[in-house]
Amino acid sequence: MTRIISGKFRGKHIKAPKNLPVRPTTDMAKESLFNILNNRFYFDEIKVLDLFAGTGNISYEFASRGSEHIIAVDGSHACVQFMEKMTDEMQTTGLFPVKSDVWQYLDREYNKYDLVFADPPFDFDVEDYEKLVDKIFFKNLLAEDGLLIVEHQERILLDHFEHFSHDRKYGNIRFSFFEHDKI
Repeated sequence: MTRIISGKFRGKHIKAPKNLPVRPTTDMAKESLFNILNNRFYFDEIKVLDLFAGTGNISYEFASRGSEHIIAVDGSHACVQFMEKMTDEMQTTGLFPVKSDVWQYLDREYNKYDLVFADPPFDFDVEDYEKLVDKIFFKNLLAEDGLLIVEHQERILLDHFEHFSHDRKYGNIRFSFFEHDKI
């Protein structure tokens, strides 16, 4: 079970059914990540795309902090149902769960986002991570000052990918940050 760290839903526990195919981001890692993001974004002004959203753990943090345009994409019907239930329970109107294969969703998506967060399955190959990063930048889905964050196992390094900015390690996970090249 995880909890919402900050904002209007602070302290709310997220108790997902045990049968969901998920591995939620730990509270410690999530709190550290949002401390970083808090120094960069006004949450009530950004558009967020949450890929491989799972329980919606990360999306709820954005909603709790005032983000009003969050698309949470997951291929699991049960995960999307859970996100819809939580969205209703929290009475938040800016979080939109979408049931779709992430690759298919990205193929048809043309909106720009200030922040794209991706937490693919831990069995992703390095080539899959590279394909994901390349697709987001090739499709120009990231706003000019936007940020792509990919969560992955700490032993995997993505620092050789184009647009890589930096990474942070928390326990057995790592967040890799990608941005448009600054001139």
